[in-house]
Amino acid sequence: MKKGLIERIKRRDRLAGKAIQCVGFLVIVCVIGILALITNVALPLFYPPSAKVVSSFASPAELAGRKIIAAGLDDYLESGFLLDEQGVFTFIDLRSGKVMDRLPAQRDGGGGHRVAYLDRVGRFDYGLTWDDGVFTEHQVKFAPGFDGQGKRTINHELVSTAFATPNGLATLSARILVRQNADKGTVRVDIAADDRITVTQQEITKDLFGAEASKTASTTLTDAIAGRITAAVLDQKGIYLYVGTDRGTLLRWDLGSAGSPQLLDSFPAFTDGRAIATLGFVIGDASLAVADERGGVSTWTATSKEGLNKKQLHRIHQLSNHSQQVVEIIPSLRDKSLLSIDAAGAMHLDHMTSERHLLTLKAAHPIARAGLAAKGNGLIGVDTAGNISVWQLNIPHPEVSFKTLFGKVWYEGYNEPAYVWQSSAANDDFEPKLSLTPLIFGTLKGTFYAMIFAIPLALLGAIYTSQFLNPRIKNIIKPSVEIMAAIPSVVIGFLGGLWLAPLLDKTIVGFFLSMAVIPVAILIVILFWQRLKPASRLDRAGYGHEFIIIIPAIMLGGALAFYLGGIAEVALFGSDFKLWLFERLGVRADQRNSMVISLALGFAVIPIIFTIAEDALSNVPKSLSAASLALGASRWQTAWRVVLPSAVPGIFSAIMIGFGRAVGETMIVLMATGNTPIINLSMFDGFRSLSANIAVEIPEAPLAGTLYRVLFLSAVLLFAFTFVVNTVAEIYRQRFRKKYGRY
Repeated sequence: MKKGLIERIKRRDRLAGKAIQCVGFLVIVCVIGILALITNVALPLFYPPSAKVVSSFASPAELAGRKIIAAGLDDYLESGFLLDEQGVFTFIDLRSGKVMDRLPAQRDGGGGHRVAYLDRVGRFDYGLTWDDGVFTEHQVKFAPGFDGQGKRTINHELVSTAFATPNGLATLSARILVRQNADKGTVRVDIAADDRITVTQQEITKDLFGAEASKTASTTLTDAIAGRITAAVLDQKGIYLYVGTDRGTLLRWDLGSAGSPQLLDSFPAFTDGRAIATLGFVIGDASLAVADERGGVSTWTATSKEGLNKKQLHRIHQLSNHSQQVVEIIPSLRDKSLLSIDAAGAMHLDHMTSERHLLTLKAAHPIARAGLAAKGNGLIGVDTAGNISVWQLNIPHPEVSFKTLFGKVWYEGYNEPAYVWQSSAANDDFEPKLSLTPLIFGTLKGTFYAMIFAIPLALLGAIYTSQFLNPRIKNIIKPSVEIMAAIPSVVIGFLGGLWLAPLLDKTIVGFFLSMAVIPVAILIVILFWQRLKPASRLDRAGYGHEFIIIIPAIMLGGALAFYLGGIAEVALFGSDFKLWLFERLGVRADQRNSMVISLALGFAVIPIIFTIAEDALSNVPKSLSAASLALGASRWQTAWRVVLPSAVPGIFSAIMIGFGRAVGETMIVLMATGNTPIINLSMFDGFRSLSANIAVEIPEAPLAGTLYRVLFLSAVLLFAFTFVVNTVAEIYRQRFRKKYGRY
């Protein structure tokens, strides 16, 4: 060979090696870049909240000497309002501190009256109980607009929504709570100074011609109340009345029950009898916030402990404690956050579901009144010195914590803490449930069921193909199995969900019987075959073609199993195995369950494990198997004790690659399971995996929202899980190579 040719070959080899190294390096860079990208999207979930003062000024002169009882601001933090005890709403430009407008609360009976009690009804909606027993309700509305020069302006409006005269009671009411229900009926609760509670319900009915008729009924509650009433709230629908006392007693009435109001709960909220300082609702009115005289804040909800029809209040969350008594609780209008103010003027912002203490805010002087913007991005506070401060809040994902992502959380409406994934609902006051634990469990469950089906078939098939099968047939079988890996996942998922699942649902007993009948049929055929003389012509003809006699055994065994399955279902399970399973064992059998995934996903994984394992077994030097056979070992003894140990590193790699394929599979799991995010090992139930959840949820996830970032966090977890599995697999593969050789 010419010297120049050898040099060219070496030079090309070096260039090829460099190119391969560069491409490999680029692959590593791309993988790291993908990880960095998805991690960067998920990281803001754990950024700490922040707040900064964007405006601070002295209270306008028009409010001098007036006690402020409520405050609020718009979503742009440009205009706000203060409500004083004389019932005047003063609108202020929060950038300059100038008064924009002053609107008195409209009421009859002349002026000179003061507000004795304030009830927060909803979004900037206030119920005012005046000192003469008159009740009025007013709502502040903000609406952005544009002036003639195209500059944005914030328009405000004060709307009077309700008016009620004194109820004709012997004494004036100290507190009046009024709600209007969906049928235009009105519920009014009067709490007198001596703690007598009177409930007045006005019902609007229509006759056949559409004419409306009004019916009013008043009831004075006679239930015993331990202590003096310190706080009372009524939900938005006017159905449930909550009362707290100075002895720590918490009471709940159902005002919507037939007949008279019914007392549902009356118990001490605290074991040491501390007084209840104030009450408030979390958005949605499903949870009640209770603040005690020692600064503790907790949330309570009605849960069923003694049957589905009886619910009692239970404490589900404990929020951050104040150093002094809490005087006011203000719910967020956007999420499950609560703003609480104590007697020292310190403000705490907490999220109920995650139990995260988000912020502690203080001013130069103690805060007397505060209000949250509707979007939760701003806060206005009025201190005892009359100064007004405006904070801009940056709380991107308050509902997310390690506990809500991976731990048990007690959600509204649930009877106990649970792992739940439920990212959306039909109403705006929905409590997001973003636990990744059911999804991680579902991913591992689906992988487990797929692998217990795929590994035995793939490995036994690889052993037979490499050690026993006729080489000519092997050249046909192996490429055919490899082509199976090219079948699109969506096709397998389609067949699994729409063909296999209904078929398996109808013949489930036969399916279970086939697991016993088919192996028995194969064993009978093998025992019969072994009784033949080793040197017979039939034995020589069957050498390397044993699968030909096994296939009829499998087909006959399967047919017999499904035939016996119908008989067994009628004889043993009353003609309906699924019904028997539910009635006797309490197990529900879904049509799309883990057995379907075991077959469908296992079918997708088998080609990968088979191909790599068969290559590893075939690459064991023939000299080893020849030496074993020469020493008198049978083909099976040689395959089991010589070839298989030598190929362990490659077989282990095949299993790990198949495992990674099953973990990351999306379409098969998405189409062949019920996509129910539950934690249950039952093979009769479905599940939802991380990858399928991403495919389902990402089209509907708002950009940069909490759900969007949690889905990217799921991708990070999948990436990390695959990385860990592959790293561990490589470590053990190297150990196997050292133990069993390099083959």
